[in-house]
Amino acid sequence: MKKFFVNVFSSMLGFSLAIGIFLTLGIIIMVGTIASSSTQPSLEDKSVLHIQLNGLITEQAQEDPLSEITGDRFSSIAVNQTLEAIRKAKNIKEIKGIFLEGGQLVSDPASLQEIRKALVDFKKSGKFIFCYADNYTQSAYYLCSVADKIALNPRGTIDWHGLAAQPVFFKDLLAKVGIKMQVFKVGTFKSAVEPFTNTEMSEANRLQVTAYLNSIWSNYVKDVAASRHVSTDSLQHMADRYTALQEPDVPVKANMIDTLVFIDEAKNILKKYAKVEKDEKISLISTADLCLLDDPKAHKSKNKIAVYYAAGDIVDEAVSGFSTQSQIVGDKVVKDLQMLQDDNDIKAVVLRINSGGGSAYASEQMWHAITQLDKKKPVIISMGGMAASGGYYMSCAGRYIVAEPTTLTGSIGIFGMFPDASELKQQKLGLKYDVVKTNAMSDFFNQSRPFNTSESALLQSYIERGYNLFLKRVADGRKKTATQIDAIAQGRVWTGEQALKIGLVDKLGTLDDAIAIAASKAGIAKDYESKEYPEAEPWYINILNTKKNNYFESQMRETLGEYYEAFKTIQAIRSSHPIQARIPYNPNIQ
Repeated sequence: MKKFFVNVFSSMLGFSLAIGIFLTLGIIIMVGTIASSSTQPSLEDKSVLHIQLNGLITEQAQEDPLSEITGDRFSSIAVNQTLEAIRKAKNIKEIKGIFLEGGQLVSDPASLQEIRKALVDFKKSGKFIFCYADNYTQSAYYLCSVADKIALNPRGTIDWHGLAAQPVFFKDLLAKVGIKMQVFKVGTFKSAVEPFTNTEMSEANRLQVTAYLNSIWSNYVKDVAASRHVSTDSLQHMADRYTALQEPDVPVKANMIDTLVFIDEAKNILKKYAKVEKDEKISLISTADLCLLDDPKAHKSKNKIAVYYAAGDIVDEAVSGFSTQSQIVGDKVVKDLQMLQDDNDIKAVVLRINSGGGSAYASEQMWHAITQLDKKKPVIISMGGMAASGGYYMSCAGRYIVAEPTTLTGSIGIFGMFPDASELKQQKLGLKYDVVKTNAMSDFFNQSRPFNTSESALLQSYIERGYNLFLKRVADGRKKTATQIDAIAQGRVWTGEQALKIGLVDKLGTLDDAIAIAASKAGIAKDYESKEYPEAEPWYINILNTKKNNYFESQMRETLGEYYEAFKTIQAIRSSHPIQARIPYNPNIQ
């Protein structure tokens, strides 16, 4: 009888849980359907575009209206959505200006530079940009420096300190648990393996990091100096003083900030700019809502320029785990590019790449797909924050390459990394192994021992063949010899500004510049419109797939802070392809 009641109770509990899950899914899908079919938001006269500079800047927007409910406080700011909103704000007469609200902004330099250029272009309309923050991070201030007026809380701070790169080294940590990395690479500057083989930067790596940091920082200083009408020497002096620890009036006297006010006073200034009475409520519209409105100056055409986004680590197949960061999945990209090739309405393709590389095999497959696509219609490359190593492998297949001055690119090199856990298994855990084999290499990938001399030589030869193929791909794409490319390759990382001088990119510019070039190459410069690919999944489908991981990642990021990237690197080692075309795992620019 007792067993009967237990079974009945278990069945009832299971049934109740199932009903609860289905009801939850039903509500989510219903709300999502309503949201996706909603009409355009209303727009009042004297409205202001409100851009909150808080969170992680990503390439593409993903709908996620349940973030607040689930406690995901680390939001994202999409470059494509922000650029679209700024462009529409320039053209819609009801929008009188932009309110930038500073916060904890995390971004690569090139994405910041692209958004900042859009803000500079917006000011040509004669509309205002006003900015306020309790505290400015350096990234947020770089964007806000373009504003007509910059306000800071009287007890707030502005973080202006220059740039530093501080890679984390895992060699001694791995040694403590009995693991040693066996590395095979080509390229004097191929430093992606250094965190696992060294305890400090090699001289070659220090040289390249110093060069690209100085290049990026000089762009920051030059841009801010031009907008704020101050000298570059003054900005360098302020960085040396570490402004975050200075009294708030110090950056005011240096003309980095215009005024010190509390938030209520800042709102009154904003109302004055928008010509709204003090006792009236100002109408703020978000980037997401503004993107739902029609652009009065948009041109409709049957001729389409496809803008295909490829962002994240390059992998052979989708990798599951706690991270929700985007991935470039080789076989999916190949299928997508074939679809774009077969679509007769698409006259040219802009491939927007933001990747530090990954699987060398997947990079080669996508290189082939891009070359086949370019035979039928022009493929123009637009580089985002990074288009390095495997990211550059993809890029060199394009007909023309456009990069931001601060894009990290190049890193032309290959490496293989294999863990030797024999000490952990045999000495620390006490495991013993034996083997019977038919041929000399039958137990090649035997994790109970390190590679022997013959095996190591074979692997090094394999890596060198991969590097030579990489050189050939780049040489063919850039119309140079392999010897010429080898002289600027060797795994070295360059900024877009440096890459232009050595012939790895064709032009410094934005995504819009790349789209215009694609239209010109396709012979449709006066009659085209762009369309983004791949199309984002509905937010409710995305939430069902990733919300658990998204919440966990958000909590880990908040808990670990600066150590989050190191944790993520270790977590990713297990799922990475052993042969990689990759930039250093994390440039860690601060």
